[in-house]
Amino acid sequence: MRYNLYIYYRLTGIDSPSLATLGAMQAELASLSGIQGQLLRKRDDATTWMEIYEGIDDDLAFTACLSQALAKHDIPAHGRHEEWFVRSN
Repeated sequence: MRYNLYIYYRLTGIDSPSLATLGAMQAELASLSGIQGQLLRKRDDATTWMEIYEGIDDDLAFTACLSQALAKHDIPAHGRHEEWFVRSN
């Protein structure tokens, strides 16, 4: 089974990671997991962002890689809302 992970959050405060930091974290995660993520901003709200990771075969291994990448780039996990999906067919 392949999984898709959607993570959404708000970048509003002084402690929010920069877009460059988020990009570096995603590059690190791609290096660790082989999964290249996407970074999207909500069309009508510049503070709401989403990361998308698709085609994940091993959700536990990917979660470990994500935790490692977040820690390396000092991105706090709090405030990040994860939603995991699978194909219905």
